Amino acid sequence: MKIFVCAKQVPDTNEIKIDPVTNTLIRKGVPSILNTYDGFALEQALRLKDKNPEIKITVISMGPPQADQMLRDCLAVGADNAYLVTDKKFGGSDTLATSYIISEAIKKVAQTEGEPDMVFCGLQAIDGDTAQVGPELAEHLDLPQVTYGYTVELNDEGLKVLQEVEGGARNIQMTLPALVTFTKYGDEDLRYPKIKNKLKAKKATIEQITLEELKESIDETAIGLKGSPTRVNKSYTPTVEKTGEMFEDMEAEEAADKLIAALADKKLI
Repeated sequence: MKIFVCAKQVPDTNEIKIDPVTNTLIRKGVPSILNTYDGFALEQALRLKDKNPEIKITVISMGPPQADQMLRDCLAVGADNAYLVTDKKFGGSDTLATSYIISEAIKKVAQTEGEPDMVFCGLQAIDGDTAQVGPELAEHLDLPQVTYGYTVELNDEGLKVLQEVEGGARNIQMTLPALVTFTKYGDEDLRYPKIKNKLKAKKATIEQITLEELKESIDETAIGLKGSPTRVNKSYTPTVEKTGEMFEDMEAEEAADKLIAALADKKLI
């Protein structure tokens, strides 16, 4: 049984700053990490492998060459192998183009590793928060999908997913193959790598998939900036203005009357 986990290297959002002049992200000096939600997806795959040692986990990431280190971190906690989808011509891809490229990469990897029984993704990337790539990937691969997954459990019918819903959670039974996107369940933490596994991962081979490897199947008009129907014009931090009015040095009843009058004057009540 095989699980493909999609992972993304993202800037640590706790360290991100916006250039006040250009309104662009300042990336210099900002550390990169495994996308938090993708970490939840990998953890659920690893827990299935804990109970079913025959499961093989393959991690696939699309990004620049430096994403290699993030993939090694995934290997260090228990993934079996990893592939990096990287090419300058993939740059500028929006979620639709990105999901298309990853779907073609998954098909390419499947030629070597075998078809996946499950594809796990994070709910969303913390640097974009669109939550679109996972569902779009399911459409490209023609797979049934469940989003907002908490935990998963294999059974005779396939895969049982505990899904977050408003006000609680519900169980959904899926047939395989299937795709699930994950969010965090309660206060459960991700596992840490052992030293010997980190050393092993450091020496592992991370295979790269470039446009050249996908040329036979991919539509080059649907990738990169030219193949992306959406555009990000700019990123900026909203200006916070303090315009509050204080009612001080008066009795509570008088202050309440003044507050009511002020709200009524602005047609807020």
